[in-house]
Amino acid sequence: MIIDSHCHLNYEPMAGSLEETISRANNDGIKYMLTISTEDKRFNEILDIISKHECVYGTYGIHPHEAKKHKDLSTSHILNRLSLNKKIIGIGETGLDFYYNHSAKKEQISCFEKHIIAAQTTNKPLVIHTRSAEKETLEILKKFKKQKDFKILIHCFTGTRDFAFKLLDLDSYISASGVITFKKSEELAMTFKKIPNEKILVETDAPYLAPVPLRGKPNEPSYIIHTIKFLSQLKELSFNEFSKITSNNFFKLFGQLN
Repeated sequence: MIIDSHCHLNYEPMAGSLEETISRANNDGIKYMLTISTEDKRFNEILDIISKHECVYGTYGIHPHEAKKHKDLSTSHILNRLSLNKKIIGIGETGLDFYYNHSAKKEQISCFEKHIIAAQTTNKPLVIHTRSAEKETLEILKKFKKQKDFKILIHCFTGTRDFAFKLLDLDSYISASGVITFKKSEELAMTFKKIPNEKILVETDAPYLAPVPLRGKPNEPSYIIHTIKFLSQLKELSFNEFSKITSNNFFKLFGQLN
């Protein structure tokens, strides 16, 4: 069994050929997909997809790029959105992106913290996007962890080894995307080699970041098999062994799926 723990099925080109995209994924052994929310106005698209496709689950959250459009976002609004369908099993993606700074740092931090409180309240995993913000991300996570525990998933991890192990100290799960297959990602690969197998998930982040040998094409969930092949070789495990480990990790974090 394979689970794509992070994709955006409501984004083109997948949205325009969703039945075919999901069918290809299922045929390649991807049993479940988690389609990720990035802004409030498009959340109905997530709800529509998960209601029509048994194998797809969803999240609710505001991407840090979109924080400036959601200055009035409240934790109560997040909680309300989470309650609209039992297949909304996670919160995010949220976090900090100081590389692009599409939203001001203060706006990003405020938005991120509201999502954390929702995660503390519901015990649903928090799906975190962090780029060029390792110090600030850790400070915020540590601060809130001291107040009340919550579940953490770092999506599409591309950070330093030091950052990875500080996140593991907070009992985080860490997800690998197609980036790990890129030629420039040798250091990232060595970091994942050191991360305990029981803390790793896999994702596509489709339609972005297609893995080698499909790099440059629009990504889709079926392409996750190339990332798993790379990681299973890195970890000196069979494809099926590593797939089973990462799927079990998903269930430990998000719970069993019906």
